Amino acid sequence: MTRVLRPLLPNGTDISVTSFAPDSIVLNRKLPLWYQVSQSLRASILGRSPADPLRLPTEERLAEHYGVSVLTMRQALKELEDEGLISRHRRRGTFIEPDARRGAPVRLLGSVDAIVAQQSGMTTKLLSHGPAPVPGGLVDCFPGLTEVATYHRLRSDEQTGEPTNHAVNHVRPELAARIDPDDLLRWPMTKVLRDLVKADISRITDTVEARLADPETARLLQVPLLSPILHYTGVTYDTAGQVLDVAVIHYRGDRFSFTVTLDAT
Repeated sequence: MTRVLRPLLPNGTDISVTSFAPDSIVLNRKLPLWYQVSQSLRASILGRSPADPLRLPTEERLAEHYGVSVLTMRQALKELEDEGLISRHRRRGTFIEPDARRGAPVRLLGSVDAIVAQQSGMTTKLLSHGPAPVPGGLVDCFPGLTEVATYHRLRSDEQTGEPTNHAVNHVRPELAARIDPDDLLRWPMTKVLRDLVKADISRITDTVEARLADPETARLLQVPLLSPILHYTGVTYDTAGQVLDVAVIHYRGDRFSFTVTLDAT
């Protein structure tokens, strides 16, 4: 069972308090609801502009937006509080921490919103983009294509400017034709494809492995040659099983860890 949610817009009584509007998501009843809600909120918080208000809507309004109980919402907010992204003050409300450190574990649970959240919230520089031959290792992902659109981005810590990860996306040309490169400076590719291009994303498969930094990766991430890095590959499929995007991301090993959470249900 899934539920499609509408964007939360401030009503007349709240507009002077906050204009924070969390993204709409589709809740998967096979995954913990609090986790999905926390990841959606995390993506919205990390994707906000510096000038946006810091105060969040009330627990009740957020619970209504997501279609969950207040208890579930409190559990989701506690996750964000434990991470240091928000602070909660009795009688005053819940506030985004403007100086919260953005580095976080690469944590995968099967939610598209978890992927969006993981990729959000860092200063992004678009190094290059344009058509390129399909890489040899991805030929099976793009049968019948000789070219894909390739986007190279470098993400850095907002506070220190320190590079944290280097992402390369290989996207089907017909989808790339509808992508505004400027959107990739604020939003991760998964969000751009799903919410702006309106691609029919069905699932994402993830692979994370430990590697040693090659010369180019070491240069971009400003780490010594052969330093440990996390090599992430995410393959995005539509409902027909066609590959829409292949993301290859190199994370600094001293800034990220890898966690898998298994749902026993």
